Amino acid sequence: MIKKVSFFLLAASIIAGCKNNNIEINGKLLSPGRGEFLYLDELRSNELITVDSSAVAEDGSFSFRRKIGFPSFYLIKTDETNFLTLLLEPGQNIFIKAYRDSLNYPSAITGSKGTELMNEYNRRLLTTIDKLKSLYDVYVQNLGTEQLAVVMDRLDSLAQVHLNELNAYTRDYIDRNLNSLVSLVALYQQVAPGEYILHPERDLEYFIKVDSSLSKLYPDYEPVKSLHSQVEGLKSDVEAQRLRSPIAGELVAAPEITLPNPEGDTIRLSSTRGNIVLLDFWASWCAPCRKENPNLVRAYNLYHSKGFQIFQVSLDKTREAWVKGIEEDGLGRWIHVSDIKYWQSEVVSLYNLEHIPTSYLLDREGHIIASDLRDEQLLKKLAEIFAN
Repeated sequence: MIKKVSFFLLAASIIAGCKNNNIEINGKLLSPGRGEFLYLDELRSNELITVDSSAVAEDGSFSFRRKIGFPSFYLIKTDETNFLTLLLEPGQNIFIKAYRDSLNYPSAITGSKGTELMNEYNRRLLTTIDKLKSLYDVYVQNLGTEQLAVVMDRLDSLAQVHLNELNAYTRDYIDRNLNSLVSLVALYQQVAPGEYILHPERDLEYFIKVDSSLSKLYPDYEPVKSLHSQVEGLKSDVEAQRLRSPIAGELVAAPEITLPNPEGDTIRLSSTRGNIVLLDFWASWCAPCRKENPNLVRAYNLYHSKGFQIFQVSLDKTREAWVKGIEEDGLGRWIHVSDIKYWQSEVVSLYNLEHIPTSYLLDREGHIIASDLRDEQLLKKLAEIFAN
């Protein structure tokens, strides 16, 4: 369902009020080619239709005139890979300046608040993409070297930091523009083809938030209707998953985990019965996991003598990186297991893992009683349990 909606919103902008039914687009291409043409496409339902074209003058200038009865999404393009999406509102007079081979990152836009907001987001997105590309360059430089495994762990950690920052920026961007269609567009941004910044399952609250706001404002607009349909389907999926999932619901036993520890001995999660157990999924390359580890040490030191145990499952790619992370963070006093298979680990599908760190607090019979308790939340919950 995400593919259908993202087709509508390949790169879009916002809706506002009406003045008259005429819009005017003027602009200038920097470094234009000889005999260049620009094309104006209109987004209609689930397809783009070319509705006009403009020859680019020798000095790079171009113009479009069009009559529209309501706010609509349009693309200005040279071809299918080089385009700028606008939301044309009746009465607008827009000016655009951009290099002919990078329309999506114009150097100047006036007359369209929605497009300006999209330009703001696109430039923040480009910054992150450039950072990720630089990490890839480091990876290429280290191919075939002895330190490649260590370098890859570090690069994975840095990449996750950049992606987490962009995820946080996107959420804030949506919150700041919740009554605008730019919030709808932000739901479907990607750092690479198929690599979405927000995921419908993990970030469902934002899909619901945007749907709730825009469905009231633009109930008949096709992309909004498609979002609403997607959100309703996601809600149904979540409810179905809650009913059938072995890790959802109250007093359900956590699925059994049987994996080797760093010494190669097989350890079962069920061997911890009789203790209050924190089942924690982490990896040495995961910066947020490493940041949380000192809190786990603190919790263990406070409550282990009272019957608290930690069963930590790693998604590391090498035993060396895994053991080094345990040693560096001082985690050696509790149970560690891993099959060293990264995101191909059997626990990923068993526990429906979408991200790490992810954790579950288990009672003495192995039932899940809480999930993803962080920092003081974990300590507060443990204090309540052991006080009773």
